[in-house]
Amino acid sequence: MSRRERIRRAFAAAPDYDGQARVQRAVAASLAARIAALELPPRPRVLEIGCGTGFLTRALRDAGLAGEWLVTDIAGEMVERCRAGLGGEPGAATLRFAVLDGERGTPAGGPFDLVCSSLAVQWFDDAPAALARMTDWLAPGGHVLVTTLGTGSFAQWRAAHAAEGLVAGTPAFAATERFAALAPAHLGIERLVERHADARAFLRSVKAIGAGTAAPAHRPLGPAQLRRVMERFDRSGCEVTYEVVTCHLHRANG
Repeated sequence: MSRRERIRRAFAAAPDYDGQARVQRAVAASLAARIAALELPPRPRVLEIGCGTGFLTRALRDAGLAGEWLVTDIAGEMVERCRAGLGGEPGAATLRFAVLDGERGTPAGGPFDLVCSSLAVQWFDDAPAALARMTDWLAPGGHVLVTTLGTGSFAQWRAAHAAEGLVAGTPAFAATERFAALAPAHLGIERLVERHADARAFLRSVKAIGAGTAAPAHRPLGPAQLRRVMERFDRSGCEVTYEVVTCHLHRANG
């Protein structure tokens, strides 16, 4: 099974995304506020990549964003949960839903005035290259505005492994410099810290949101190794940092 398929299945089966994805909810709300401040046409054509259960979709609807939206995710189960979570009140927008691999697929209905995504593209094989490709989907004057995770994410969990001479299975996120090299790119970096009761609670939360797919070629730890890492993490204070990178690309008019 390919890693992409493992990622899809993990999110499709996420048992408690809405209950455990606190950072993801906060990041989506912040991104929605940034999008609401953009100069967009009165009824923009909007593409959302990696909608999940709909944190960003609902935040944009609640902000009154109008237009024609295509809301997508690689997992059809997530698309349906997003659709169901919106209920029968879509607000000022007309919504269509579709299953789409945002990195390798091609969306229908473009060009778009806005392509947006909240904490999804870090799962891509090459997120900066994917964002460059997304600019090709824009209408003149359009925007790509996404959040992703930077290399400083989960530093405490990685450090607990390193202290035991081990390597964590968390993905290797793209370096900020690679996003900065996209032209013209405007970047923002924010670090959010989430505290857990202990290592077991942290691991449960990762599994509950479907984010447990390891980096390619990572070998799972043995039980004794994992126990040592968890003890190290517990002694460190049980905090996890999310380095949130906001990348804004704009296509010039004409």
